[in-house]
Amino acid sequence: MKRFLIEREIPGAEDLTPAELAVIAEKSNAAMSSLGVPYRWITTYVAGDKLYCLHEAEDEDAIREHARRGGFPANLVTVIADEFGPHTAANAH
Repeated sequence: MKRFLIEREIPGAEDLTPAELAVIAEKSNAAMSSLGVPYRWITTYVAGDKLYCLHEAEDEDAIREHARRGGFPANLVTVIADEFGPHTAANAH
């Protein structure tokens, strides 16, 4: 499966309560279950008026269908080519 970064524009996202985020998570889980294809939600970050989600799926179509079934936007869907962090500096030499 490929890993995707999904940007969702939701005005006031940073003000969503834990209960409201739980409802969104419940909708996301239901949408994932209904897809009938391999799909994994890894995590979501809330920042300003946006949600940034990491999901794994076979293709972008599955990502967009998940958003449609869940009733939330997928304004930008990008395949993650690679990832790195402080721990990768050791591989520089």
